[in-house]
Amino acid sequence: MESGLLGVLGGIGLFLIGMKLMTEALREAAGARLRKVLTRFTTTPLRGLLTGFGVTAVIQSSTAVTVMAVGFVGAGVLTFPQSLGLLYGANIGTTMTGWIVAFLGLKLQIGTLAQPVLFGAALVLLLGRGRAVPAAQGLAGVAMLFLGLDLMAGAASLAEDWLPTGALAADGAGTRLLGVALGLALVTIVQSSTAGMAMTLVLVGEGVLGFPLAAAVVIGLNIGTTMTALLASLGGGQAMRQTAVANTLFNLVTGLIALPMLGWIAPILHHTGLGLDDVTALVLFHTGFNLVGALLFLPFTRHFAALVARLIPDESATPEGLLDPTLLAEPEAALTAAESCADAIQGDLFRALAAALRADADLRPLSAAPQRLARRLDALEAYVARLTDGGPALRGRRAALLHRMDHLQRLGARLERRSPLAVIAADPRLSRVAHLLAERLAEPRPDARRMQRLSGALGRRTPVYRQQVLNQPLSGQGVQDLFDRTDAMRWLDHIAEHAAAILRHAAPH
Repeated sequence: MESGLLGVLGGIGLFLIGMKLMTEALREAAGARLRKVLTRFTTTPLRGLLTGFGVTAVIQSSTAVTVMAVGFVGAGVLTFPQSLGLLYGANIGTTMTGWIVAFLGLKLQIGTLAQPVLFGAALVLLLGRGRAVPAAQGLAGVAMLFLGLDLMAGAASLAEDWLPTGALAADGAGTRLLGVALGLALVTIVQSSTAGMAMTLVLVGEGVLGFPLAAAVVIGLNIGTTMTALLASLGGGQAMRQTAVANTLFNLVTGLIALPMLGWIAPILHHTGLGLDDVTALVLFHTGFNLVGALLFLPFTRHFAALVARLIPDESATPEGLLDPTLLAEPEAALTAAESCADAIQGDLFRALAAALRADADLRPLSAAPQRLARRLDALEAYVARLTDGGPALRGRRAALLHRMDHLQRLGARLERRSPLAVIAADPRLSRVAHLLAERLAEPRPDARRMQRLSGALGRRTPVYRQQVLNQPLSGQGVQDLFDRTDAMRWLDHIAEHAAAILRHAAPH
């Protein structure tokens, strides 16, 4: 009994390490294209479902897809209903691991082949350079995954001596409830529904578990993995909490629909062209009930989103509220949240400045802007400092974000001086320039090229205006009045210059 338990634990450990290495290698290979795929094709819940399924099946991480979707919702790139489509698809895509385990790990038993593959991959990891290293990491992960399955299978064969296999093969309401409880307990212990599914398939393949109990365990695994995400979301932002609640409700309802139907589903699943065995039936069941659940939810996605929004009501959002600490585990999603925060800071500052530069000037929003800007930039700087390196593509985006933050800070410093505003209001030529700048700043989506052209025009006009003002006869004007007007023109020029730089470094959504 002791050797069997240790073998199972060791096998789970190897499997989890293998999954981690393989997933990281696949995600690195996907790179920046992953963001483009998720945002470009998730225009409707149905397309989101197909995209979520495809991406999760490729990178083998539903958590990564879900967390990135949360970041995109927070950034305003996706609506919450669109992100639900990704969530449905991710739940289907993650079942593909079960097919890999069932057919390559248990039926073809390629664990022996995995041993030389692991040796070769280890040599490349130690001695290789360049692109060969990520590929070797992925191969090492795959090899360890199948070696872990072999170890679990060998240890599980010993379980027949100390488990009541007859009772575990029976069906009934009590057996099914026991299976759900076992699935919940298993995912709580190993913190991975994929590892729990692999272990369940191994026990089924060795004849230790019967199909009804194993199917109930799978339902418990599906529900249990959402509970972990739900608890993790408690310290996160609104988008994270809404997604976690939606995921929990989806899996809970889907499981409750599938559980009472096991009696008449089982014969159907055992008589397909793929085979008659319990292992094949179990992976079919796992994929099938997630697929059916997604198809049931899909037509009612907007109603489902409204229900979740009522359960997790919208809070008074602030830019710094977008900086969800739970997203830091996913560099792509965390950087998107930071860019979204910079968007909100920029929009707030531009609107306040535009209000002050209009003909009917309102200085109230601008009066509190510098202090509010400093507080928000401090929060953003602290968040960006915690971002982990996500590869060359993310480094470029992070550098652009830092340039943007620098110009936001310098623009805030310019706004500490508001004395030029009175001079601008009194000078018709300066007022015309200020009104044009206000129009550009007040646009719902300010255009970087238009702002750059205005900044360039002001840069050329400022020395000309200065010469014209200083060459004027005094005519009762004080010298200081002339200096105030040239200073006000330079002030406008610097404002436009910083605004153009902020927009130039903004990440396109």
